[in-house]
Amino acid sequence: MTKEKINETHIKVAFFVGLVAVLAGIHLAIPDFYRTVWDLSTSGNMHGTIQYLRSFGIWAVAVSMIIDIVINIVGFLPSIFISTANGVVFGVFQGTLVSWIAETIGVIISFFFMRTLFRNKAKRAIEKSKMLSKLDHYSTWQAMTVARAVPYSPNGLVTALGALSHISYRDYIIGCFIGKLPSVACEVFVGHDIVMFEDHTMRLTILVIVITIVYGGLWYWHRRQKAKKVLHKIEEDLKAEETKD
Repeated sequence: MTKEKINETHIKVAFFVGLVAVLAGIHLAIPDFYRTVWDLSTSGNMHGTIQYLRSFGIWAVAVSMIIDIVINIVGFLPSIFISTANGVVFGVFQGTLVSWIAETIGVIISFFFMRTLFRNKAKRAIEKSKMLSKLDHYSTWQAMTVARAVPYSPNGLVTALGALSHISYRDYIIGCFIGKLPSVACEVFVGHDIVMFEDHTMRLTILVIVITIVYGGLWYWHRRQKAKKVLHKIEEDLKAEETKD
């Protein structure tokens, strides 16, 4: 084993030990934390989540970020309930900032776990499967930005696709950092205005229309670009055939 590999192994072990220590420390400080987060996330109890955050007073931001990070590390629990609660408790702008930072940290840690534990097995599977080889569409920071920018998308699935692709840690972090901002902003603003519907009916209506137009337009543009590439490939194949003849 090379010195570089040994150093990498040491870093991974230190990371795992540190993370376990932090998670254990949270349990010691707040014994019912994980059970409460599980109950709130699986039940979608929005008002219960809001009250739970407010019960921590000045520590509410820190607790909210920990909840969001843990949810995104786990991958299969919904984060929309905490994003909405952040908007109500802290206001839409600060709530967006808190959710954006926490979710980005969470999906980065989750990516590290998935790639460390399953990367070697995934490489062999990708090499044997044409379908799985398409995962490399997610190997650039631009592609990851687009994937992360979609509101309400399953974080765990996007993280898994990235972990199984050849994307670098640097490009993954950049893509998540940029892409998470618009998706989190949409979730916080829309969630906040749904809870506070009577006070923000007009803004919610405008937001939904704008989001539909923007993301619908991006989807249409992507389809057009994809169609152009297909046509270009067909034209190149036809020219190649004519040259042979």
